[in-house]
Amino acid sequence: MAPEVTFNRTAVIHPCYEVDMYDAPSKTRSSGCVLLNIFLCLLSVIIICGNLLIIITVVYFKQLHTPTNYLILSLAVADLLVGVLLFPLSIEFTLSYCVYQEEVICKVRNSIDVTLSTASILHLCCISIDRYHAVCKPLTYRTTLTVQAVAVMILLSWTLSLLVAAGFVVAEFNYAKCGEECYVDILIANIVGVICSFYIPVIIMICIYAKIFLVAQNQARSIQNTNYPSRTPGANVSKMERKATKTLTIVMGVFLICWTPFCIYISVQLFNQVPMAVGEGLTWLALSNSMLNPFIYAFFYSWFQSAFKILILGKVFQSNFSRTRLN
Repeated sequence: MAPEVTFNRTAVIHPCYEVDMYDAPSKTRSSGCVLLNIFLCLLSVIIICGNLLIIITVVYFKQLHTPTNYLILSLAVADLLVGVLLFPLSIEFTLSYCVYQEEVICKVRNSIDVTLSTASILHLCCISIDRYHAVCKPLTYRTTLTVQAVAVMILLSWTLSLLVAAGFVVAEFNYAKCGEECYVDILIANIVGVICSFYIPVIIMICIYAKIFLVAQNQARSIQNTNYPSRTPGANVSKMERKATKTLTIVMGVFLICWTPFCIYISVQLFNQVPMAVGEGLTWLALSNSMLNPFIYAFFYSWFQSAFKILILGKVFQSNFSRTRLN
């Protein structure tokens, strides 16, 4: 049976909303709500600026035109869209509002949310596959993970994300038409959607990175047992790839820290009502992940640091730095 919501005359459903039994929820003008909106707008600006910097950096500098960085570029596009589209919609029409109002704007917000979150995790899956070939199969890496292969991976990631989002939207419209009669079907569709768009990719990534870790450990022991390892080109390349793998593993780990609580909340919410404040907090924690990736790249990648410095100081307007050798 679908969960029912009953209202009192002026029951408070959210710090920034009050609901009347005759009217839709209306936004209050408390100072706390104003400060919350300002804070969320600031996060949106940081997300947009940070990911725009990543996109410009990868596109502008020729040295960064690699298959791995193209995946990072596409992931940054997904994070940028979170700041441009999802944050403004979520600030104005929060999850708590959409629980009580089944308007088109809420369905649009939910579909964008599902599309971008699924795209992010599928891109991280593709990055884990890229890292597997780079570390575990270095001799065939450049011939296997070509630009064309990465382009196909990116296209598939976005296509599958749109299909998953379309499935959720169709399920919501079907539920609006048939109500409690098809509640079980909608419940099953939501469960399958969460499993396919989050849990299965997470399991795949964990297995791949576990394999990468074991191979990297074996490589490290082999290098330690070799005389003058730093003089062998293969050892230097392997060291670079291991550093890139470490950084991208941190990106995946941060994503899981931000999104796993929210996905667990969604799974539990399908069967039992969870306090709305919990859902609100976990929603914003998940969305804030889009802000963190640029900081991770800037902290761990020396060539991103050099590129950021050139762009931020405006040197690109003074001369052509596109072929600059980044440290």
